[in-house]
Amino acid sequence: MPASLTLPFLRYHQIPIPSPFHLTRCSATTTTTTAAAFSQIESTLRKTMDRLAENARLMIVSDLDHTMVDHHDAENLSILRFNALWEANYRDNSLLVFSTGRSPTLYKELRKEKPMLTPDITIMSVGTEITYGNSMVPDDGWVEVLNQNWDRNIVSEEAKKFTELTLQSETEQRPHKISFYVQKDKAEDIMKSLSTRLKERGLAAKIIYSGGMDLDILPQGAGKGQALAYLHKKFKAEGKLPKNTLVCGDSGNDAELFTIPDVYGVMVSNAQEELLQWHAANAKDNPKIIHATERCAAGIIQAIGHFNLGPSTSPRDVMDLSDTKMENFDPAYEVVKFYMFYERWRRGEVQNSELYLANLKSVCCSSGSFVHPTGIEQPLHDCVNSLRTCYGDKQGEQFRVWVDQVLPAQIGSDSWLVQFKKWEQSGEEKQSCVATAVLSSKDVTVAEGLTWVHVHQTWLNGGGQNGQTTWLF
Repeated sequence: MPASLTLPFLRYHQIPIPSPFHLTRCSATTTTTTAAAFSQIESTLRKTMDRLAENARLMIVSDLDHTMVDHHDAENLSILRFNALWEANYRDNSLLVFSTGRSPTLYKELRKEKPMLTPDITIMSVGTEITYGNSMVPDDGWVEVLNQNWDRNIVSEEAKKFTELTLQSETEQRPHKISFYVQKDKAEDIMKSLSTRLKERGLAAKIIYSGGMDLDILPQGAGKGQALAYLHKKFKAEGKLPKNTLVCGDSGNDAELFTIPDVYGVMVSNAQEELLQWHAANAKDNPKIIHATERCAAGIIQAIGHFNLGPSTSPRDVMDLSDTKMENFDPAYEVVKFYMFYERWRRGEVQNSELYLANLKSVCCSSGSFVHPTGIEQPLHDCVNSLRTCYGDKQGEQFRVWVDQVLPAQIGSDSWLVQFKKWEQSGEEKQSCVATAVLSSKDVTVAEGLTWVHVHQTWLNGGGQNGQTTWLF
């Protein structure tokens, strides 16, 4: 098998854990799965603070609009590059935190529109709401902090006296946040006057202006930076303070993030004037804060490399996925690489070669099986054969594939159970499934890659309406 065509991409598939769960056996050690192993996978998806065996290698705290998410990138390549990097190298031992000015309602809308990963922690409403995990469980301790010396009624009364302020939509009005629109040339004077009025009424509120139009009034102890400081304190108390924290932003309401001690910071290249002015006045000599030359998520990747926080080459930037040199078996990295190959095959961006298909078969157990989200089971080798008929079928289309929450658990000396979510987007249509795969390193070298033994998929929240004919892996 030519070295240039070895495929370390075929490593993992997907299986939502039906019960009872039966695996096609390839070797005793490979498929010895227990209730404890499945419980471990489930717990990693639900818990945040207890998921990591030790201090997080890296915690990224990123704003969303115009930072992680580039609304001018129709192909979403910037965020897809970050997604691949994170899932391949960081998900298992690091923490991803989204910190947004959006309310929960608008945050969930953005998740439907863009190929965003699932964060471990979500900070919303300009730092006034903190939630954990997939279920977005609220932090009640943070609520208690914000309740101190906060009277929403007083804030509303005083704000109504300024006719220049236009109340934002009802979804953006939160228990600890009142939000308005205001013209840029009037913002500074209104902020000063309103702050004085609130102080006269015995209320110490925080007023934040960002985006050239948004004015938010919060409790004095709120804000994106204060929320991060609260998390750091919480992690430190449990002995799990992340080894490094990188904060990322583009606008005025992100400025506080850069004031937290010992963090690295990146202002993306498209950062707004208000944030750049703040930096020039307050942190221009801080070597831990950079103004990236790349936009949005690409700027975040640039900062990871600049500060040497870990790997900074996204699998999406590697043209020959078979040429990656690995020192150890890495299930998560191989899952990402496989789906990168799958996307490129269907987009016609790799050579249409029988050698590729032969190599894919070589890393599939001869008796391995794949359970389609519809419940149909077939041999893995038949799945590989099916790729012949779909080469380049998405050429010229906006077809993208990405994986989320790739979490491997070693269940034997030479076997892993990997659970993740797989997404496909073709134009405006998105399909998704929860997947579980059993992979084995028995009788293979790192260069040869792990053997796929069993893959099982289940549609995620009705995410496969038209997937019976177009959903292959």
